[in-house]
Order: sequence, then C-alpha cells, then structure tokens
Amino acid sequence: MVGQKFLERLAELGTTRTSRVVVLCEEPRPAYDRVHLTSYFSGTAVDELSLVPDGFMAEHGIELRVGDPATAVDRAARTVTAASGAVFRYDALVLATGSYPFVPPVPGHDADGCFVYRTIEDVRAIEAHAATVGTGVVVGGGLLGLEAAGALKGLGLDTHVVEFAPRLMAVQVDDGGGTALRRAVEGLGVEVHTGVGGQEITTDAAGAVTGIVLSDGSTVPAGMVVFSAGVRPRDDLARAAGLEIGERGGVVVNELCRTTTDPDVYAIGECARAADGMVYGLVAPGYEMARTAADAIARRTPAPFTGADTSTKLKLLGVDVASFGDAHGRAEGCLDVVYADSRAGIYRKLVIGQDGTLLGGVLVGDAESYGLLRPLTGTVPPASPDQLVLPAGLAPPAALGPAALPDEAVVCSCHNVTKGAIRAAVSERGCTTVPEVKGCTRAGTGCGSCVKVLGQLVNDELTAAGVEVDTGLCGCFAQTRQELYEIVLALRVTSYRALLDGHGRPEARGGDGCEVCKPAVASIIASLAPAIGAEGYVLDGEQAALQDTNDHFLANLQRNGSYSIVPRIPGGEITPEKLIVIGEVARDFGLYTKITGGQRIDLFGASVDQLPVIWARLVAAGFESGHAYGKALRTVKSCVGSTWCRYGVQDSVRMAIDLELRYRGLRSPHKLKSAVSGCARECAEAMGKDFGVIATANGWNLYVGGNGGATPRHADLLAQDLSDAELVRLIDRFLMFYIRTADRLERTSVWLERMGLDHVTDVVVHDSLGICDELESLMTAHVANYRDEWAETLNDPERLRRFVSFVNAPGTPDPTISFTPEREQIRPDLTLLTITDRRTAERAADERVTAP
Repeated sequence: MVGQKFLERLAELGTTRTSRVVVLCEEPRPAYDRVHLTSYFSGTAVDELSLVPDGFMAEHGIELRVGDPATAVDRAARTVTAASGAVFRYDALVLATGSYPFVPPVPGHDADGCFVYRTIEDVRAIEAHAATVGTGVVVGGGLLGLEAAGALKGLGLDTHVVEFAPRLMAVQVDDGGGTALRRAVEGLGVEVHTGVGGQEITTDAAGAVTGIVLSDGSTVPAGMVVFSAGVRPRDDLARAAGLEIGERGGVVVNELCRTTTDPDVYAIGECARAADGMVYGLVAPGYEMARTAADAIARRTPAPFTGADTSTKLKLLGVDVASFGDAHGRAEGCLDVVYADSRAGIYRKLVIGQDGTLLGGVLVGDAESYGLLRPLTGTVPPASPDQLVLPAGLAPPAALGPAALPDEAVVCSCHNVTKGAIRAAVSERGCTTVPEVKGCTRAGTGCGSCVKVLGQLVNDELTAAGVEVDTGLCGCFAQTRQELYEIVLALRVTSYRALLDGHGRPEARGGDGCEVCKPAVASIIASLAPAIGAEGYVLDGEQAALQDTNDHFLANLQRNGSYSIVPRIPGGEITPEKLIVIGEVARDFGLYTKITGGQRIDLFGASVDQLPVIWARLVAAGFESGHAYGKALRTVKSCVGSTWCRYGVQDSVRMAIDLELRYRGLRSPHKLKSAVSGCARECAEAMGKDFGVIATANGWNLYVGGNGGATPRHADLLAQDLSDAELVRLIDRFLMFYIRTADRLERTSVWLERMGLDHVTDVVVHDSLGICDELESLMTAHVANYRDEWAETLNDPERLRRFVSFVNAPGTPDPTISFTPEREQIRPDLTLLTITDRRTAERAADERVTAP
C-alpha cells in the first residue's frame, strides 16, 4: 500500500515521465488494500481490493514485475538482483518491503492447519481449510487478531481468541475499554482467553492440528490455528546489504526517509525505523513517509517525517473501537473523564491535561464523535469534558462541531489534509461541493471516516462566504424531505395540497407544485398511508396526479413508448404452471422476454391498452405486481440454500420469499433491492444490495447500504448470527429509519455514508434514539395494509379508464403504429412510430412527457 502511494506521488510530480521506474513485487498481483482484507470473506472480489487504477502503470511508464522479488542489493555497484535473475541498476532505491507476521516458536506451530493472516493467499488458504473444520483459534487479540476472529466467525466456525496481555487490544485501549470490548466480542459468540499464551499446538497422527494447549494448562480443541501475534519489520534485504538496522528491527532512516547508511537508499512504511525511533504499523504514517521520500527523490522540498498520529478507528467484529492521542493517560497530572454503559456496550474515556487540554481518548461501542475529537487533540475544546464524553444521541453540545476545529487540525489523517486546506479549497479555489473538495485536496478519499465532517465544513465555509446554502427540498418547500416526513407523520397530512398550502414556501402556496416535490411527497404519503389514515392505493384521488409516468400506469415506460410487465416472483421460486402462463402471455401479445439479474422475467413491448388485459391473465394465475415501476422494493434474490446446495447452512429460499412478501409494495425514497445467500460463498450477491442477508451456522448476518448502481458499493455488516425473528426486526427498523431520514432519490448506499454506519447501528440495533418501537409499528401497519395494485386496478372500472391509448381509443389500434419483429421477438431499437398529423403529434408529445 505504501509502495503504491509512493508511485502515485512520483507520477503526480512528473518524475515518471523523466525517469525509469521499476517495481519489484513479491506477490503475484499489484498493490491491494490490506486494511480491508477481511472483506474478502464477505464476498469482496480480489480485484475490488486493488489499489492500482486500470492503466496506471502503463500511463506513467512504470515497469511492474509481479512475482519477482528483490533478492540482493549491491550498494557498491548500485544494482538490485531479482529472483528471476534480472539485474537492475539504480540511482535511487526505495525499500517498501513492509513487515512479516510473527509466529511464536511454540511446538507444532508449523503443523497442517496453522496459518498467518497477512496476504490474499493467506486468507484464501484459511477459507479453504475452514470448510473442513468446526472450530478455530486465533492467537493474538490485537487489531489483526480480532479481524481474523471475525473472519473465522463469518466462515461459520466456533471461534476462540487467545491473548497473552490481560485485555484485548492492549496497545490501543485501557482496562475499561478492554472490558467493554471483551463483553461485546463475547456477546457475538467468540470465546476470549486473556492473560494466557499458547504453549503447544497438538496434532493427530497425520500431523493435522487438533487443538492448542494454553499456558494455564487448559486445552482448546480446534481444527485450525491462526497466528496474529504482531508483525516484525521485513528488513532482511537491507540487513544483507549492510544498512543500519535498529536494535528491535527496522531500517534506520532520517527525517527525509533516507537510510542513515546510504543517502541513495530510502525506506518507507513498516520496514523503516523512523527518525523518532518508531516503527509505524499504520497506513497513514506510511503514506506520509511515501510522500516525503517521493518529494526528496524528485528534488522538491519535502516535508520532514518526524513522527505521525497513531490514532485508529476500526470496526472489529461489528464493534466500533477508536483510540487517539495519549489514550493511556501517561502525561503527568492528567485526568480521566469516563462514560460507561455496560448494558449498551459503550465505553468512552477522554484524557484531559491540567490546563483543560484534550490529550487523547478511548472510544468503544460508540465512536461517532471520533472525527471531531481527534482533530481537537492538543487544544482546549470549546465544550466541557463531561459534555464531550457523552455518546451520540445524548444531546452533544452545539459548540462541538467542525466550526470549532482550529485551521491546523488534521481532518483527513490518511492524506494529512487540514481544516484550513479544506476551507481554502472552497474560498480560494472555488469548490462548492464535497466531490469537488475531494478532487482538489484528496480529503475523504482514503478510509472515508472524515467525509461527514468534510460535508459540514464545506457548507459552513459557503455560508461564511455569504453563499446561501438552501437545504430545502425544492422551490416549493424550504424543508428537507426528512422534515416533510416528520410533518406528514405528526400532523397526519394526507394530501399534497394540504402540505403545500400549509407548509410550503409562501410564494408556492396555492400553486401547482413541481416535478421534484410531487413524487417525493407522494412517496412519503404512500409510505405512511396506514399510519396517517391516507388512501394507500397510489392511483386514487390526488395521489394519481402526483405520480410520474411509471407509477401512473403501474409499468415501466420503455424507450420506444411501450411498457414492460414484471410480475413478482419471490425469491426466484416459480411453479411450472406459472412459467407456462408467462410464456403464453408473451406469445399471445408478441412480447420480448428477458430473464433479469433479479430472478424475474420481464415482458417488453406492451401498449397502454394491453396492460390491463395482460395483467388480468397474470393475476388470475396468481401473480402480482413486481413494482419494477416504483421507488419500492424490487426483488429479494436468493441462491438455493440448504434445500439443495451441499454447502448451504440455512434455507435462503424460504427467507428470501418471506422477506419479499413482507416488504412488497413498500414505498421509499429510492428503489430497494435485496438478496439472501445460504452460506458464505455468497452466490446471491447479497453484499451488493440495499439490504443483504448471508447465512451462518448460527443464523443470519445482515448487511446494509450496498448497491450495484453507477457507483457500486459493498454493504456493511450491521449485525450477525441473528435468529429469524431478530433479522426481520432489524430489517424493519432499518428500512423505516431509512425512509424516515433519507433525502429525495437517495439510495441506501449514499444515505448510509452520509448518516454514518456507527449512527445507524446505534439507532437500529441499540435504539439509541428510543424510536424503534415506532419504526416497528409503522412497518407492521404497512404489512397489514398491503394490497396488490394491479388486482385493485382490475376490480375497479373507474381505475381502468386511464389505460387507453390516446391514439387508438376508443376504436381499433392505429395502423400507423407498427412494431418490427426480430428473432420472433420485438427489438426495441427497431420500433417504428409514425404520426400522421400535427394535432396527433402534439398530443403524443404531451402524453410522453415524464418527470426526471
């Protein structure tokens, strides 16, 4: 990772255009994201972990040799020899060899079933072996140890963690934080052993692992052992080349990351011992070293590397853990301010100096305020410590916001971007949005933990410059969508007209509204219809006038003016009789048929007047609307699960059907997609859905906030090992909280990044706002009042009146409209539409106008 950052900086400085750059890489692939290595077990493809943009090496003329590590350095000849035998001369040599996992020399440590946790090859080997055993032990309770434990737990193994120190994550958290973390980890079904070490790995006659004997004499039976007991600098190449090595390892470098032995040799990242005597095992300090070395080689004025912030914020086994500054309170005379809630699994400690300076802190279970507290370290905060230590949801003081940060505060630690740099991007370089500021400063493009603060800073700076930041939904309403939701719910507003006249902007009252707020308000009223006493059918009364074309005709308008028919097929399960009906309908009406990625069958090419006729046959056969036309639940995809698959551990088909039938027809700010996978192999691709479910040996893992749209995003783990009832309850809460707080047309992926996973978890899982009973009751009302929209339409002659074509009503179809068949089906791009006179053309243009 650090090596790739060095190459990016060289390219940015233009050095790759004037110099030959050769990269010798031991692994069989370019640089990838080790920080998120555990996501591999949740379905992230290896390619998605890559840190190298497509075409980057070729574009910048960099010679990358994967699988061909350096084996020797001759500093006198200024050459490097690779494993392939190739020899390269250098003017400047950069060592970014990282570190290697430390394996305690206990008897049996090299037995079949013992692994380390460092590379993609390591995690693939762990995954393969885990499929053959039932219990795994992780030796090491630090950052990587808990990551590894989470991986084993996700693979369905009974998991144990053995940590020699008296608490988990001893380097990052104190005793109180360790106690809270242990309680949370054990609550997830992982057995923790602290204050003991591994004494011997036991094996069977074939040499395979059978367990581990601990230093207290106890034995843990297990089929595999993963060592994650720390790392050591990988300095063997440097040592052999005669470079100075620190007493405890690491290539000794100065403030410019040059080795103290040879000014033409640099070392960066975990293999280097910095000028302050530290070996930094975090990515952010490594990135700073990469920048310093690249600037020095490019003959720029480098920023000396004299030390780095070792603050960390992670989610381990679903538990938020953060540590910053003097977390252990080593400063003389410092005081601890502590908030602890053992029931909720929250522990928060701030270390305060005698003069009121914030020195550091530990956050376990709730790290929502990490993005603000870390930059305040070293200053006297604008609020009292007893207010700062309160967790999210307990009325944090208004003074504690991004505006309170000093300009020199580092907001993005990954790229060392200060608040002052962000402000300058807005005030001096004309950036007006978060994406523009990201592109200008690179803030928020690393781990992403600062994006929320970044957005607030951008708005604050625009406001300070006199630029009005209008957060209203549109020109008709000054309120946000969330605020309109609350108004509709609290006042039981059942019509758009009443909402506009009572709460719209003064100049908009009495008007007709706009194409932005009409469908947004229609969605809110439809979502809350049972709770507020509104008509739930989308085409009754005023509601019909608020819909765009798709909802207006309960079908998706296609590019050729025809419509598609998409029956619901819950979980992808369908009977032969229903398949026959779909085939007969497609044949009789000459429709193009397509099996979709969501396990449904789409029928394309129907005219407006054909829709009721087609749906009458489908409803009679037991089908109902698939809501492909609405901002609602589309599908819940599934694999075949334990019913048929030899790897399945739960009945994914049954669960997918249950979920789709429960949430069908649920109107939301944007479309919703879901999937249920029957095991960790993830055949249903649940990690790419708005809410996805993956089976484990102990129940279900729930992931949220994924999508496969224009900006694909993998979902985040919300909770794991849930029972059926627990799973449904959390999904109920998640969906209703999203509907309540999302912006107009905001996908769950964007919403989750804006809200923050920590906050959503606190609200949905821990009920930090005390609203979960209300969220559940709203969903219960929706389920109880669901009615199929097409069945309702077919039973009402008045509703059917809208489904007539303006061209051919009330007589026979207009002969000037024709469809050209190809391969026995209709191909949309060969549709011919001929309009014979101006009046008809004008009517056609009016009819086809749709909202954006």
